[in-house]
Amino acid sequence: MEGALTEPFQLEEQHEDLVEVSSIKKKLFRPQASTVDDGVYTESGKYIGVEGSGIVDTNAIEVGWISPDGDIIDCVLISHQPAFDHPLLKNHTIQMRPNYHPEELFGDGTKKSDFDPYTEDDITKPIIQLWHLNGRCPKGTVPVRRTKQEDINKTSSGNSFVKKRRKSFSQLPLATKLLNPTAHEHSYATVQSNVYYGTQATINVWNPPVQDSNEFSLSQIWILGGPDSNLNTIEAGWISDDYQSTGCYNLQCSGFVQTNNNVALGGTITPFSTYEGSQFEITILVWKDPIQNLWWLKYGTEIIGYWPTSLFQYLTESASLIEWGGEIINNKLNGQHTTTKMGSGHFAEEGFQRASYFRNLQVVDGSNILRSPGVITVIAEQPNCYNILLQNNSDWGDYFFYGGPGRNPNCP
Repeated sequence: MEGALTEPFQLEEQHEDLVEVSSIKKKLFRPQASTVDDGVYTESGKYIGVEGSGIVDTNAIEVGWISPDGDIIDCVLISHQPAFDHPLLKNHTIQMRPNYHPEELFGDGTKKSDFDPYTEDDITKPIIQLWHLNGRCPKGTVPVRRTKQEDINKTSSGNSFVKKRRKSFSQLPLATKLLNPTAHEHSYATVQSNVYYGTQATINVWNPPVQDSNEFSLSQIWILGGPDSNLNTIEAGWISDDYQSTGCYNLQCSGFVQTNNNVALGGTITPFSTYEGSQFEITILVWKDPIQNLWWLKYGTEIIGYWPTSLFQYLTESASLIEWGGEIINNKLNGQHTTTKMGSGHFAEEGFQRASYFRNLQVVDGSNILRSPGVITVIAEQPNCYNILLQNNSDWGDYFFYGGPGRNPNCP
């Protein structure tokens, strides 16, 4: 299915009971694969002669790159990306830029406090995607991480591979058929006293080990709307999942329209934070453009793309709930709690350079202004395994430390 490239348009009003999910995905590092799909590979890692990508018309692939971790990144013509496999996006007109961007309530003149022990020397912000070491995608294309047959084989069925539905944190999410539906555990912060048009947060990135191949550990934001029995969500963050496919993320599902040629959803990001060492962060902003009726995703300074509101039943106008935090899968192998770590794998009380954090939590209000969220509630579903500690200061605004090691003497 092709999409046209023009300036802004007005989406038709359509509704469907469908939850579309996307994230910036971080994976554990692995050696370069010794075998990959058929094609021609140069010493520099450039990939040409693509055959059988399985997700896009191979005629639409301009060039590809082999990432040092073995991923194949295809540079796909923007009008031929997987988004347009979605029936609601037939004849969709691609929007290359938002009409509106949220404004900060306070400018750079905000006074810094004497409290701040977290100096810029401690926080090293630049994070790249690993495939950038070998190449980039040209303008007019979008980078798409290749879906291989082995990815699909790691799930119980093709259907479970391409769709993930979830409920709110207060009612445990529905997992894919492969997973125990009561296995999700969370430590998170939430607001739900208003209507919301987006959220922004800065998250430090870690490399948490995952015990079982069918588990994951993620840190992300959730934008939610609708009743608990039929909740729509938009999700974005980083995930460590031992190379397994545990739901509908990135471009594995059609619907999310990518406009950026620099960031591959699902591509490995590097480096990550170290205990008592440098902290590496990503800033994620999701907001609704009221003119275009699109939910836009921004990663750092890069605008990645958007979800059309026609994909949703309850996120067509605004969201009713915002959540930030960590989530893991606990499959209770041998009757014991998993050792899969959340965030850094250390409890919130250990603080900066030891525990994971979300900082500068903000929500987008009806005037398209990024503001403090107001009254925030924090919840740790298994506090002896993973916990959370909410704080505030003038530099980091509303922030929290969270995470934990999983199984320990108090979490058997």
